[in-house]
Amino acid sequence: TVEEAGRRGGSPALEETEMRVNRTYSCIPAEEKGIHIINIRAIEDIGYDQHESTLLNSLSKNPDADCKYGLYFRDGKRKVDYILVYQYKKSSAGRTVTRRAHNDSTARSTKQEQPLPGKGVQLEMGESEPHMDYHEDDKRFRREEYEGNLVEAGLELEHDEDTKIHGIGFVKIHAPWNVLCREAEFLKLKMPTKKMYQINQTHGLLKKINSVIQKLTEPIQPKVAEHKPQTVKRLSYPFSREKQHLFDLSDRDSFFDSKTRSTIVIVVLITPLPGRKKEATLLNKRRKCGKYGEYYAKVFAKGDYEGENVEPNDRKLLCEEWASYGVFYKYQPIDLVRKYFGEKIGLYFAWLGVYTQMLIPASIVGIIVFLYGCATVDENIPSMEMCDQRNNITMCPLCDRTCSYWKMSSACATARASHLFDNPATVFFSVFMALWAATFMEHWKRKQMRLNYRWDLTGFEEEEDHPRAEYEAKVLEKSLRKDHKHKEKHRYFPEETANKWRQRVKTVMAGVKLTDKEKLTWKDRFPAYLTNFVGIIFMVRLTFAIVFGVIIYRISTAAALAISSTPSGRSSVRVTVTATAVIINLVVIIILDEVYGCIARWLTQIEVPKTDKNFEERLIFKAFLLKFVNAYTPIFYVAFFKGRFVGRPGDYVYIFHSFRMEECAPGGCLMELCIQLSIIMLGKQLIQNNLFEIGIPKMKKFIRYMKLKRQHSLDHEEHMKKKQRYEVDYNLEPFAGLTPEYMEMIIQFGFVTLFVASFPLAPLFALLNNIIEIRLDAKKFVTELRRPVAVRAKDIGIWYNILRGIGKLAVIINAFVISFTSDFIPRLVYLYMYSENGTMHGFVNHTLSSFNVSDFQAGTAPNDPMDLGYEVQICRYKDYREPPWSENKYDISKDFWAVLAARLAFVIVFQNLVMFMSEFVDWIIPDIPKDISQQIHKEKVLMVEVFMREEQGKLQMLETWKDKDKKKGENCNNHSPRLSRSHSGSLSSCHSYPLDV
Repeated sequence: TVEEAGRRGGSPALEETEMRVNRTYSCIPAEEKGIHIINIRAIEDIGYDQHESTLLNSLSKNPDADCKYGLYFRDGKRKVDYILVYQYKKSSAGRTVTRRAHNDSTARSTKQEQPLPGKGVQLEMGESEPHMDYHEDDKRFRREEYEGNLVEAGLELEHDEDTKIHGIGFVKIHAPWNVLCREAEFLKLKMPTKKMYQINQTHGLLKKINSVIQKLTEPIQPKVAEHKPQTVKRLSYPFSREKQHLFDLSDRDSFFDSKTRSTIVIVVLITPLPGRKKEATLLNKRRKCGKYGEYYAKVFAKGDYEGENVEPNDRKLLCEEWASYGVFYKYQPIDLVRKYFGEKIGLYFAWLGVYTQMLIPASIVGIIVFLYGCATVDENIPSMEMCDQRNNITMCPLCDRTCSYWKMSSACATARASHLFDNPATVFFSVFMALWAATFMEHWKRKQMRLNYRWDLTGFEEEEDHPRAEYEAKVLEKSLRKDHKHKEKHRYFPEETANKWRQRVKTVMAGVKLTDKEKLTWKDRFPAYLTNFVGIIFMVRLTFAIVFGVIIYRISTAAALAISSTPSGRSSVRVTVTATAVIINLVVIIILDEVYGCIARWLTQIEVPKTDKNFEERLIFKAFLLKFVNAYTPIFYVAFFKGRFVGRPGDYVYIFHSFRMEECAPGGCLMELCIQLSIIMLGKQLIQNNLFEIGIPKMKKFIRYMKLKRQHSLDHEEHMKKKQRYEVDYNLEPFAGLTPEYMEMIIQFGFVTLFVASFPLAPLFALLNNIIEIRLDAKKFVTELRRPVAVRAKDIGIWYNILRGIGKLAVIINAFVISFTSDFIPRLVYLYMYSENGTMHGFVNHTLSSFNVSDFQAGTAPNDPMDLGYEVQICRYKDYREPPWSENKYDISKDFWAVLAARLAFVIVFQNLVMFMSEFVDWIIPDIPKDISQQIHKEKVLMVEVFMREEQGKLQMLETWKDKDKKKGENCNNHSPRLSRSHSGSLSSCHSYPLDV
C-alpha cells in the first residue's frame, strides 16, 4: 500500500513496481481465485545461535594465493568448503548491477552493513541504472537476503563474479571451526578420540594363512595408505563440544576432512538447525524461486589431478590407483573412495566390487558347463539322429502355401548347437546359481558390517528427512485454499477474515511448519495415484504391443524369405529372422529405457512424496518395474510362449486370420532363447551401459565448451583471465544420483540369474563387463562429474530387497525353463518309461507326431509338393498327438500328459529343494562376522572405561577441593573472635567455595 511504501521510505511508483515483480516471480502457488500473494520474502529471523560471525573483508588479494588455484579464499588461508553458483546479467556499461536499496529494513541493515567480499560498490538504482532489469534485481535481492541468513548461521562467504565464464557468479563458502563443531554435534558424527586400542589379530595357522594371502595379493593391492591393513584403531565417539578434551585435536585443519566439511555446509544450507524455528528447506525454496541455478560441492580435494608437477592429493591418487584402466586387476581403494565421495557412493562401489568378485566362481563353473556341452556334442544321441540323413524324416511345412516340406537333417547345426546349452550339466548349474545368489547376498551383508565398523557407522540411524520443498508448497496451497473457502463462507465479516488470512501468511513465513498441522491425504493424491496406475498399465501394454509387433515381423519375414528359390536362402531363414528380430528388440529396449526413466520420474513428481527418501524409493520402484518389463518381455515370450499355441497341421492358430503362429525349431526353443538373451545382454552392456556413459557426458561437455567459447569470443577480456579450479569444474556434468548405476547392475543381475539355465556364459560376460564398468564409473566420478555431496548411509537401501526378490524369482523361472523350455524332462521320461534298451535311441521319433497331407485345409497345402523330388504322403511335426490312423486322430496322446506331469513335479521339487538350500545357506552364515562383533563389544567396553575414568577424575578433584576447603575452614575457626569478625567476608568466601565449584 502507499502507507507501507511511505514507511519504507520509497516512492509509491517504485513500490508498485516491486510489488509487481514479487508477484510475478514468487514461488508460492496461488492459483485459487481471490488469493493474492504480493511479496513473500525469505525468513529474516531464523533463530541461529549468535556466534561471532562477520562479513569477510578479503578484497585485497594475497599474492601467495595464486598457487591455490581456487582452493582457498583470497587471503590464501581459509579453505573453500562449498560453492554456490548462480547466473546474473551484466549491465550495458559492463558493470554488474548490484542490489536495490532498502534503507530502513531493520533486519537487512544489520546483516548488510558492508558488502560481501568480491562484490562491487553499491549503486543507487534509481539514479545510475534507469533501464534496470527488475527481474534480475529481484533475484539479487533474494540472494543477498539468503546470504545474510547464512552469515548469521556462522558461515563465511566470498563472492567471485570476476570470472572467465560469462554471466556466472560463484559464492565460496567456508565453515569456521565453531560451525564445524556445532554441526558435528548436531549430526552426531563419530570422530576419532585420543584413545587407541589394538585390533584383535588371528593366531596360529590362520595368521600364517593370512600372511601368505597378503604376500600373494600384494601386487593387486592399490598403493594407498587407507588400504593397508590396520592393527591399531582409534576409539570413535559422537562429537560433543563439552567433551572436546576426549578427541584428538592436535591438527584442527585435518580433524574434519573435506567430505565432512562439505556435508556440514550443505546441512546448514538445507536443514533446520538447533535453536532455529522449524521451516522448510531454504535452499530448495530459493532454487525453485530462481535464486540459485545450481549448487555443488567443490569438485577438488586439495588440488588438480592433471599434470606432472601437481601436488599429491586425494583426487590425483584416485585417478592413478582407481580411475585408470591400467589398474583393472587391482582391488578398489574403497576407504579412499569413501573419504572423498562419502559413505553412500563408497557402499555402491564396494557392492559392485563384491558382486564382480563373486562372478569369478560363477564364470568358472559356467565355462566348465559350456565345455562339457562341447565335449559331449558328438556323443549326444538325439542330435546324431537328427543329423543322420538315413532316417529320411520329412517334416511338415513351416508356413502355408509358400513353404514346402523339408528334411529334419537340414536342422542339424541347430540341434548340435542346442546341446551346448541344453544338457544335464545345465540343471546342476541352475542349482549352483541359486545357491550362488544366496551366498552372494550373505557375503555382502558381512562385508557391509565390516565397512560399517571400519567407517564408524555402527549404531548410526538415519534421521527422518525433512519435508521436500514441493511437498510444503503443496501443503501451503491446500491451506490457502481452505482459508479462501473459509473467507467465502464468512464474507459478511471481511475485516476479520482478512486479518486471519494475513496472520496465517505471516505465521507461515515466520517459520511455522504447516506440515505439522496440514498433511496431504490420499484424497489429495488420488488424481496422481490414478495417473500413476493408468500410466504404468499403458506403458506395460505398450511394451507388450511392441513385442507383438516384432512377432508379426518374424512371421511375415519368415514367410517372405521362404519364397526364395535358393536352397541356402531357405536353410538360413530361421537364423536370419531370429537375429534381425533380436536386434530390433534391442534397439526398442534401449530407446524405451530412456523414455521410461523420464516417465517414472514425472509420475513420482506428481505424487508429491513427503521426503527425499520416499521420493527416491518410489522412483526406484517405478523405474525398476518398467525397465524390468521392457528388458525381459521378449525373453519371457521366447522362453514360455513361443511354440505353445501353434495348433497342428490342418488346424493351426492364426493371427488376424492370415499369420500363422511361429513354431520352435526341432531342437527346441532353448537355442533361440540363448541367442535372444546373449544379444540383448551384450548389446545393453556395450551400447547403453558403456558407450552411452562415455559418449553422452563427452558430448554434453563438448557442447558446453562450444557455448563458452562462443561467449568468450564476444568477451575477449574475460577469455584472457586464468580459470580457477571451480571454473574448470563448472563445465563438468552434474551428479544425477546412483539410481542409474544401480539400475543397470540390477538388470544385469537378472540376466545372470533368471535365465542362466539357457545361457551358462552369462556370468562370464557380466564379469568382463563389470571389470570395465568399475573403472569407467570411477573415471566418470573423478573426472567427468562434479563432486557430489557426501551422504552418510549404512546400507544400499531398497536395492538389497530388489536383489533378494530377483534371487527368489530366479529359482522359479529356472525351474520352468528346465521343465518346459528345454528337453531335459522329455528325455528323462523317455529314458525311464519308453526306451526299450535304456538308451536315448529313438527319442527324436518318439517326440514327433504324424500327419496325413490329405487332411490339409483348403488353400494351406504347399504350392510345390514335389520340392523334395518325391510325393509326400505323411509328414512329421513336433508334438504328442495320436497318428492319423488312430480312432481319435490328432488328439493329444497319453504321452503328453505323462511328460506334463513330470514337468510339474520337477518344478515343485526343484523349487522347494533349492529354496530350502538357499534358506539353509542364509541361516548357517551369520550376518555379522564374529571378529567384528567382538570388536564392537570391545569398543563399548573401552568407551565405558573412558567415561568411568573421567568421572573418577572429577570425583577425586572434587574431594581434593573439599579437603582444601575443610582445612581453610579450620584455619578460619582458629582465628580470634576479633579477627573473625573483622574478616567475616573472607570467612564467608571460604564456605561458599564448594558451591562455586
